[in-house]
Amino acid sequence: MSVGIGGRLEARNLAKTYELKSGPREVISDFNLTLEPDTLTVVMGPSGCGKSALINLLAGYEDPTGGEIYLDGKRVQGPGPDRLVVFQETALFPWLTTFENVAYGPKIRKELKGANLERTVLDLLKLVGLEEFRDKYPSQLSGGMQRRAELARALINQPQATLLDEPFRGLDALTRSLMRDYYLDLFEKRKGTHLFVTAELDEGLTLADSLVIVTNRPATVKKILKVDLPRPRVEAIRAEKEYLALKAEALELLHEEAIKSFKAGGLNSADFVGAYAALA
Repeated sequence: MSVGIGGRLEARNLAKTYELKSGPREVISDFNLTLEPDTLTVVMGPSGCGKSALINLLAGYEDPTGGEIYLDGKRVQGPGPDRLVVFQETALFPWLTTFENVAYGPKIRKELKGANLERTVLDLLKLVGLEEFRDKYPSQLSGGMQRRAELARALINQPQATLLDEPFRGLDALTRSLMRDYYLDLFEKRKGTHLFVTAELDEGLTLADSLVIVTNRPATVKKILKVDLPRPRVEAIRAEKEYLALKAEALELLHEEAIKSFKAGGLNSADFVGAYAALA
C-alpha cells in the first residue's frame, strides 16, 4: 500500500463556548495551531481544559463559536473522510469481524472492492499484527487488539489528518507500551498528519515531532516544543540529556497550568495528585 500524504490542518483564532444551564462556559479561546503535512503533533494540558473539544472541532463534529479551520487551504465545514478520529473508547462495530470493521469505510463509499479491497485490508492487518484474527469479533479481541483494529480502520481511509483522543487510555502499562510501538511503526511507515492527545508526558515526548502545551480552560496554546530527537525512538532515548531537558521544560509548563486548574476548581485534590504523578 502506498504511503499516505498528510494535509496541512490549521486552526485560526479558534474559540468554543458551550451554553449550559448554569451559563456560558468558554472552553477554547484564540487557539492557533498549524499541523504540517506528515508530522506527529502531541497535545497536552490539564484535565478538563478542552482537549477533546478541540478534537471535535477539528473533526467537524462541532461548529466553533469563533475562528476557522482549514485543511490544505480549504475551510472545514462539517465532518469528512479527510479527517478521522480514533476515540478513547472503542468504536468497533460489535457485529462485524475484524476484517469487516477495517473494510467498512472504503466498502461503504465504494472506493475499493473485490480482490483490491481484500488485499488492502490484509496488508493493514498484517502491519498491525492482526492477520490471524481477521475473522474474530471485537468481543473476542483483547483491549490492545481492539485499539490496533481501530488504527487500521482509520488508516485504510487514508485521511489527510488523523486525530487521536487518548486512544491508549485505560490500557495496562505493558499493553500501552506495545500499542505505542505499533503506532509509531505505523506512523513511520505511512506518515500522514497526526494529532495525538495524551495525559502521559513520556508518551508525548516519545511520539511527538512537536509537543503543544495548552493552558487551563479556556484552552489556548501556551508553548510549542520542537522534539528534535531521532526516529525510530526506543526506551533508551529517555536517558539522553536532550530528552531530559525537554521533559523538564514540559513538566514546568504543565505544572503551572495544573495548579491554575486546581485553584479554579477544574481538578479535585485526588485528580491533582494523579495528574502530577503522571507528569513526574
